[in-house]
Amino acid sequence: MKALSVLELAALYGMNRQSIYKRINKGDLSKNRDGKIDLSEAIRVFGEPAQKKQDVATLQSTGLQKETEVDILKQQVDFLKQQLNLAHEREVFQRQQLEAKDQQIESMQLLLNAPKQDMTTFTDQNPVQPADPEPEPVTSTVEVVTSEEPKRYPVPEQVEVQPEQKGFWSRFFKPYG
Repeated sequence: MKALSVLELAALYGMNRQSIYKRINKGDLSKNRDGKIDLSEAIRVFGEPAQKKQDVATLQSTGLQKETEVDILKQQVDFLKQQLNLAHEREVFQRQQLEAKDQQIESMQLLLNAPKQDMTTFTDQNPVQPADPEPEPVTSTVEVVTSEEPKRYPVPEQVEVQPEQKGFWSRFFKPYG
């Protein structure tokens, strides 16, 4: 049977603790080794408690309530585990993307740093001559003479003249100009 403490027994029967202790001292009621009183012993001495049916119902409802709370907590733990797995997968994916971008950057840097044999640089005014000069094409009897440099035409520089900015008071006191 269920063992109850003196406080629980007093609450169950609606008595004072002192009344229960008096019964224990008289020898009518006995305690277990753990200091608790068996419910069957209390029923033998005090009779059926009036609140026992209600107490059993509350015990069952609290047991059911605890089970539902445990189920809800289990569901929350499962949800959090799923979220953690998704976050881990995202992190692995991001790391792979970052590694791929690093490899792209390294390959582009290698391409940028590689010297080109037949290319001229911006600061180099004379183009690099190839090792084997190409044979000149055979020309017809009419030769076209072109100058070495193309003609350069001056382009006028377009500069917009901005009007002088006037302050608030100069609009009233300076002549319009």
